[in-house]
Amino acid sequence: MPRPTFPRSLFELQKRFPDEEACRQYLADSRWPEGFRCPRCKGQSGLELPSRLLRRCGDCGLDTSLTAGTVMHGTRTPLTHWFWAAYLVATHTPGLSAVQLQRQLGLARYETAWLMLHKLRSAMVRPARDQLTGVVEVDEAYLGGFISGSQGGRTFTNKTVVAAAVEVRGEGSGRVRLQIVPDASQHSLLPFIKANVEAGSTVRTDGWTGYKHVTAAGYRHDRRVQGTPDRAGVILPRVHRVFGNLQTWIRGTHHGVSGKHLQAYLDEYVFRFNRRRTPMAAFQSLLGLGSQHTSPTYRALVGKSGSAKVE
Repeated sequence: MPRPTFPRSLFELQKRFPDEEACRQYLADSRWPEGFRCPRCKGQSGLELPSRLLRRCGDCGLDTSLTAGTVMHGTRTPLTHWFWAAYLVATHTPGLSAVQLQRQLGLARYETAWLMLHKLRSAMVRPARDQLTGVVEVDEAYLGGFISGSQGGRTFTNKTVVAAAVEVRGEGSGRVRLQIVPDASQHSLLPFIKANVEAGSTVRTDGWTGYKHVTAAGYRHDRRVQGTPDRAGVILPRVHRVFGNLQTWIRGTHHGVSGKHLQAYLDEYVFRFNRRRTPMAAFQSLLGLGSQHTSPTYRALVGKSGSAKVE
């Protein structure tokens, strides 16, 4: 039996997941597409314990959670709310703020929506994801815009530095990677390239000194001298388009983001960008089905402050 398919419209979502039982069955079908199998004794007789989201093996008595390894594990929020949230995040192109999700789901507390979104964002990064290949544009920017006016066109400020890599696919763009880096030096930029771009690929950069050892790191280096700031978008059009759209998205949807949680929002942008042509395929990925996943707790996210900030 193949894994269950994705809902392709709001009507289908409502029809397929009208209640908790339907969601539990979907989880079971996703976890055991060939039927229940006990992870300890391989027994095929399972008793459902719906109030605890468990399946108990009829042979050895082991309890197996339907939500283990997913963003829903240990939740007190109804499964229907999680399914709706995953669908909205996967299909709503501009993304959702916690305020918008709270309103859409009719949640009583803002903190519940905020935590749900952060748990869903934590499922957006696949630990062993493939590296970028071919010709890859690489650049860095200060959050809030490109800064110029000092050595080599970079001004070091207390703003967050974000590195980006974008695959060149003809006139368009392939996959993208975004990551916070400590600064714009080679000690920060080269590790970013090594972690995200396959060795032997062509790395296209501007003339910034932070990229001067790209060739020695095992890449073909297509170095293009910028000259004046207005040429930045000409020599590296794809990566600059990504930075522009990223900042517009952060300002428009989330009205700014704290530095503490910025990487999670960068991961969300990457997730959306890389699945922009197949949004429905993101549904199971967001729920964490088919993978072992550990999502953050509310306490870990808010730290000492003890409360979430409105986006």
